Order: sequence, then C-alpha cells, then structure tokens
Amino acid sequence: MPLRSLVVDFNSYFASVEQQENPALRGKPVAVVPLMADTTCCIAASYEAKAYGVKTGTRVGDAKKMCPGLQLVQAKHAGYVRYHHELVAAVESCIHVERVMSIDEMACSLPTNVRETAQVVDLAKLIKKTIFENVGEYLKCSIGVAPNVFLAKTASDMQKPDGLVVLQLEELPDRLYELELRDLCGIGHNMEERLHRHGIFTVKALCLADQDFLRKVWGGVEGQRMYDRLRGDEVWQPATNKTTIGHSHVLPPAKRNDESALAILDNLLQKALTRLRKAGYLAAGLHLSVKYVDKRSWADDVTFQETQDTLEALRLLHILWKRRPNHPEPIMAVGVTLFNLVAETNHTLSLFPKSTDRKKLNQMMDQLNEKFGKHTLYYGGAFDALKEAPMRIAFTHIPDLDLESDVD
Repeated sequence: MPLRSLVVDFNSYFASVEQQENPALRGKPVAVVPLMADTTCCIAASYEAKAYGVKTGTRVGDAKKMCPGLQLVQAKHAGYVRYHHELVAAVESCIHVERVMSIDEMACSLPTNVRETAQVVDLAKLIKKTIFENVGEYLKCSIGVAPNVFLAKTASDMQKPDGLVVLQLEELPDRLYELELRDLCGIGHNMEERLHRHGIFTVKALCLADQDFLRKVWGGVEGQRMYDRLRGDEVWQPATNKTTIGHSHVLPPAKRNDESALAILDNLLQKALTRLRKAGYLAAGLHLSVKYVDKRSWADDVTFQETQDTLEALRLLHILWKRRPNHPEPIMAVGVTLFNLVAETNHTLSLFPKSTDRKKLNQMMDQLNEKFGKHTLYYGGAFDALKEAPMRIAFTHIPDLDLESDVD
C-alpha cells in the first residue's frame, strides 16, 4: 500500500504569527490571550513558553508565575486568518490542498507519480522552503506522510517543531506503539476513559484488538473505521452537516454588568445570523448561556419555527434573557448558539406564514455590510458593544473576513 496522504500542521500557529509580525518577540516566551487580564486563559503559547509548561488553557496569572519574562499578546484573529490564506496558497503552489482541516492544518493527496519515500521527502522540503520564502521564516510546520490522512495527521504530531515524519505501511502498527492513546486523532478524554473501561490502556493494545471488539467499544461503525485507519486503509467518512452556529465572549471587567452583557449578546446574535444566512441555513432553536465570576452558570433555550430573520431571533433572545434568575455576582461570559439547523434547500414553507417577511431587508443589510464593512448597518441593541466580542477562530471554523473582520 503506497504513501497517499500528506498533512501540514503549523506549529504554535497564533504565537508564531505574532513572532513573525514582531521581531522583538522572536526567541522569547509568548502567550496569546483573548484579553489582558490575569483571570483569563492563554489561547496559544510559543515553544519558548511551552518549555516552562505554559500551554493552551493555562490561566494567565499562573502562566506569569510559571514563566518569568512571559510576553503577553492580545489575539489578532483577522491577522491569523490572513496568514492562513497565504499559507494555503504557498502549499497549493507545491501540491493541491484537498482539505483544510483547521486554521493551522491542511491535508493533501499525493499524486500517483509522487509516492516514493525520496519523492515525498523532497516535496515536504519544498513546502517548507516555499513557506519560508513566500510567507515568513517564523511560520514553521511539521509534515506527516502516511498511507491515509489519519496516520499522516498522527505523523505530523510525532516530531515538533519543524518536523517531518513518514509512516510506511511495513512499519505499522509497531511504529505507533511509542504513542499515548490521546495522541491519536479522535481519542479525547471521554474516549480514553471508555477504552480504559474495556481494558485498553496503550496504543499497542488498541492496535492488537480485533475489529469486533473495537465496534463494541465505539458502539458501532466508528470502531471499524478506527481498526481500518490504524492499518493504513483509506476510510470513507460521510459528510457532516453543520449542526450549530454560535459565538461566545468573555466580558472585560468594565463590561461585567447586565446592560453591557445584553448588548454584547445582541452583537453576537446579529453576527451569528449573518453567518447563518451566508451558509444557507435556517435555525429552529436558540440557546443562551451565562457564566458568572463565581464560576456558576445558567443556560436556557427556546425552539421555534425555522427562521434566519435577525429581528425575530433578537426578540427570542430578549425572552430568554428575561427568564434569567437573579444572581448576586457579576457576569463573566455570555454566549448564543443557533441550533436545529435546516438547509435552505430542505426548508418547508409554513402554511401560515407571518405577515412580516423581512427576507429582503436581511439580504440588503448583508450586502451593504459586505460591501462597505461590518456594522455599516446593524440593529441598535448592539450599539454599546460594537467594539466588543471581536472575531474568534474556532477549531473547525475559519472566519470569513468579509463578514467577521474587526478593527484588529
């Protein structure tokens, strides 16, 4: 079975972009943070910071104690997206990018005439050289090559930073035995605990388990897929439909009051509805979440007739907000999520449509905001929060700069 897949994984991506942009940060421990507050968490760390134990999720106050001289940089998500597109273009100039897996990871299928070890090593070196020359010297990547994407992704994580690992079929599964279970894509904390309950504590035990046993562990076909992936087979994965669209935001200390929190929620929901329409969906559910500084939380949701109308969604938001019980502590974070999504192509029109149809209004607002910039037109409830809740990059969502670009 030949080498068929190549995965490019950019190392400490957000922090590397900051070091590329600011030479004064190069060689120094850097943590990227959502806002300048000791109570928030690091969303990225450079390798210099990782050497002190700082990582994604480390509380900023703790990170400062762990790493003297830590340089804090507030995240600039629009810049990370711009670099992402430059990096995709750089890799594309060497080999076709078949799938963007996340903001810092992409997968490529190797052509049939570039599958020998020496050829793929030369190709990987060319990719690194092209990135260095065309994008930036601090945008390092680790490249994994293997018979399938799953193993190529695994290989890309085996040597960091700036690594290059080729997993040959004849080396499998022995070459994987050095890994921990959590090193394999698709095995998170909960899955690891489930494997432990079934007596699997090592990658070796996982590889030696038969397919029927893995079907039992996973509760179905995913166990069979894991069995096949570990052996280098290409596994067909059904396309997944988008299930939710949402945004959340940690409030800065000056905005931790009810009025500001509601304005920020208004802004978040308007942004989510714009994305919903651009993606071609309608929503039939809205979820509201609130977290307080004492770590308590409250959440509620409402379901309704499928819609993509911003005003209707804002009306429902205010209904949910009024349900919120009194709480003595200030609000720390808020979030809104649209769920029960239905593609426009599958939407069934109501037999009793509402007399007010704002579809043309929503389309006009979207067009004007796309042409002249975000917040050219918006509903007034978000007025006091226009500079809050800037663009954020989720693992599977790369923001559209035309829709979500911010001042940064």
